[in-house]
Amino acid sequence: MSFPEETRVPPLSEQAIIVEGRTLGGRVCRLVDNTGTVERALLDELLSDLLEAKRFGLAGRSATGASTIRLGAPEFTHIQLGGQLYRLILFSHEARLEAF
Repeated sequence: MSFPEETRVPPLSEQAIIVEGRTLGGRVCRLVDNTGTVERALLDELLSDLLEAKRFGLAGRSATGASTIRLGAPEFTHIQLGGQLYRLILFSHEARLEAF
């Protein structure tokens, strides 16, 4: 599956921290801290929150409020962990933290 250039995310960095879990349906999902700066306990907590909110899985969203949706397109938002702001990118079975 490919997305427009503006929705691509940087490749995994050498310091990336990956935390894995399972959705309610048993599918493997993961949270990737591509900055390598977030404490593991905070990543575990964030992954748990994302799983509880059922944020993983195929969904149709229109991030711009447009009348069309793209199935499986990434969703972009921002999140504050500790005193730091991060870009959070949600794919169907992966969430990525990037520097803001």
